[in-house]
Amino acid sequence: MTRLVIQGLELRGRHGVSAEERARAQPFAIDLELELEGEFGSTDELEATVDYTKVIERVKEINERSFKLIEAFASAVAEAILAGFPKVGRVTVRVRKLHPPLPPRTRVGWLGAEVVVERR
Repeated sequence: MTRLVIQGLELRGRHGVSAEERARAQPFAIDLELELEGEFGSTDELEATVDYTKVIERVKEINERSFKLIEAFASAVAEAILAGFPKVGRVTVRVRKLHPPLPPRTRVGWLGAEVVVERR
């Protein structure tokens, strides 16, 4: 198995339950792990694998939408990757909200959701 990893893709998005979170873009970090189906490594040609720049562009397109739940955002990214990249057999998407709204004097490094979706 070959795994393509994209870690720490930083985007600003309008995702969150509150109207304020959706009104003002906030920072998110997205991690992706794409498990590729087929034999890789026997050639050095881009056509033989998945172009990570195209994956990133697809994630950016989905990020333009507004989601109340980061779980829904992560699921939409995962489904879009499977739909758009036939060589991907399984994808793990982790969405991290870097500055979540929390009660005063409550601090976390980040909050996030992770989904794993396999091709059916």
